[in-house]
Amino acid sequence: MREFIYYSERARTTGNFGDDLMKAGRMDIACQIVIMAFFISHKIRNSVKLHLIFNGPPDSPKHIEMFPGKALGEDSDHDISKKDVAGLIKKLLYKYKPGIKNEVIPGYHIEKKGIIDVVNEMLDEGKEVFILDKKGEDIREIKIGKNPVFILGDHDGIPRFELKRLKKLDIKKISVGNEMYFASQTMTIVQNELDRRGIE
Repeated sequence: MREFIYYSERARTTGNFGDDLMKAGRMDIACQIVIMAFFISHKIRNSVKLHLIFNGPPDSPKHIEMFPGKALGEDSDHDISKKDVAGLIKKLLYKYKPGIKNEVIPGYHIEKKGIIDVVNEMLDEGKEVFILDKKGEDIREIKIGKNPVFILGDHDGIPRFELKRLKKLDIKKISVGNEMYFASQTMTIVQNELDRRGIE
């Protein structure tokens, strides 16, 4: 399984944001990330887990975990819908319960947890974690094992104070090239590289 962590410093942390996703801390980017994480032509990727870390107002941080592959075949109503990704995120934020990791529907959880804690848990599980960075090593030149994890930020990137904390952990900086791409484009490039290598 491959995993992605998307960090947004401004994304709203309750579900009471309106239809203007740009004013909700660029929730439009988060929606694009969800689409690019799971959707390819005529099917949904069932071996991808996505972690959304929202650090905006009014109740940061929030960690949303999405693994639609878990729900496939159980109930079609639980399958992710490209048409209403924002509605799904709202539902998950509304269903937050203090003190627990709440499974709202099969494969979809929400809890109060920041990026450092999420990454540390993955490292404790023995997972290899990479962070996307323009100054990192070219993704085409590195070895990637099973069950990799990739961290990427929104249009503002990951704040310096969080980057300093991440750099103290056992993670590797990688790059997808010399150009600066949108977060969703970066995810697609990484997905394509893993597809070409046959890494699930």
